[in-house]
Amino acid sequence: MQTALISLPLEQIETDALVVMAFEKQPEESAVSLAANWIAPLYESGDFKGKLLDTALIYKPAGLAALRLLAIGGGKRSGFNPHELRKAAGAAVRFLKSKGARRIVFALEGDFSSAEWVIAATEGAILGDYEADRYKTENQDEKKSVDLFQLAVAETSSVLENARRQGQILAEAQNFARDLVAEPANQMTPLMLAERARRMAEAEGLDCEILDRDRMQQLGMGALLGVAAGSAQPPALIIVRYRPEAAAGDVHLGLVGKGITFDTGGISIKPSDNMDKMKYDMSGGAAVLGAMMALARLKPPVPVTALVPAVENMPGGRAQRPGDIVKTLSGKTVEVLNTDAEGRLILADALTYARRLGCTHLVDVATLTGAIVVALGHVYIGAFSNDETFRQKLFEAARQAGEKIWHMPLDDEYKDALKSAFADLPNVGNRWGGAVTAAMFLKEFVESAPWVHLDIAGTAWLEENKPFMPKGPTGVAVRTLARLALTGLS
Repeated sequence: MQTALISLPLEQIETDALVVMAFEKQPEESAVSLAANWIAPLYESGDFKGKLLDTALIYKPAGLAALRLLAIGGGKRSGFNPHELRKAAGAAVRFLKSKGARRIVFALEGDFSSAEWVIAATEGAILGDYEADRYKTENQDEKKSVDLFQLAVAETSSVLENARRQGQILAEAQNFARDLVAEPANQMTPLMLAERARRMAEAEGLDCEILDRDRMQQLGMGALLGVAAGSAQPPALIIVRYRPEAAAGDVHLGLVGKGITFDTGGISIKPSDNMDKMKYDMSGGAAVLGAMMALARLKPPVPVTALVPAVENMPGGRAQRPGDIVKTLSGKTVEVLNTDAEGRLILADALTYARRLGCTHLVDVATLTGAIVVALGHVYIGAFSNDETFRQKLFEAARQAGEKIWHMPLDDEYKDALKSAFADLPNVGNRWGGAVTAAMFLKEFVESAPWVHLDIAGTAWLEENKPFMPKGPTGVAVRTLARLALTGLS
């Protein structure tokens, strides 16, 4: 999808569809006064109430050059924000492309014409146009996509143009992550993921290094290799590096993403119901690769290194067993009580290696626990941190990105659940506070570095279609990670 800014009287814009915002119980506060005369009767009839993502479509409206006029609800005007606009833009695109529209103009006037609104609308449109239908062979000629999405503003400027560009970059990077997650496990093995990362890095001017099994054995990554032991697919540790021309300060940001390309649970095998979705267990790895794609184009002032331990967790004849003890890269030993708690094992070695590569600040992203879904459902990412200043910076980045994150506890008392009679640590605690004890386990491997752990198990996959986004991978955390790096962490 191409995006652009346009500054013309709305009645003169020739397009397949002109989109305007309209708010609950306030037809006179339509974002376009010209459209109010058309929208007011819809309120009066009860066909349109202005609730968030309500739609009303008018064909060949008199006085407009546009073929269609779409009013999309923004809910209560007082609570409307860029996050809601992102949804509205996505919903408008999905609704209109199903009607055959290929060129869409979205009106941003008055209060909606600043940079943050332009970014949000651009992101929403590109994210809404996404479909995870690569492998559908029927009706290929009928697949619909929007060719051009324009934002109508009162006056174009370099500030707004930069905002549009940033929104497009972030959304395209998020869709790249979604593409990775959407691939079935037979098409996205660890080595295939490594190859996709290498191709992206080469295209974007980033450095990429892939550590194979032999190199990881030489280094002593026993936890990561223990998870990989049951699969016929070789593991890989993917390392992608961004280096600014002139680094600001001595901060080196490390992004570590869980890359389990398929998770059966290993010997502690999962139930068959919904196991097909376990291809999404590499969503954290996809998110950090998507963030690196964005950063290569946005060029933040800090060096960033992404690490993705890519592994299949399978119950083969050589798989690790409950009760096995593995030695991590850090030297600590772990008793593997449950082979389905494998994500923290591969992240432990990757976090240790990130520190060895000189990363001063760490963020790991992982579909780590079902417990976080019990706690927060499918709305919020769970965040755990050992450094309040760094956590606040990440939360501000998430606020700007429109991604919801909830601060979870990491008190020392939770460590009592991580005791083993035979090794330094078990890989699971008791049944209570499972998301917290998983984070406590990871904390053992970050040393003194400021660190945030993002558990995205509840937010990385949509179970059903939304008006603004299709069922499937969400690409969550890409925008937050990119915006964090753009702050410079100063």
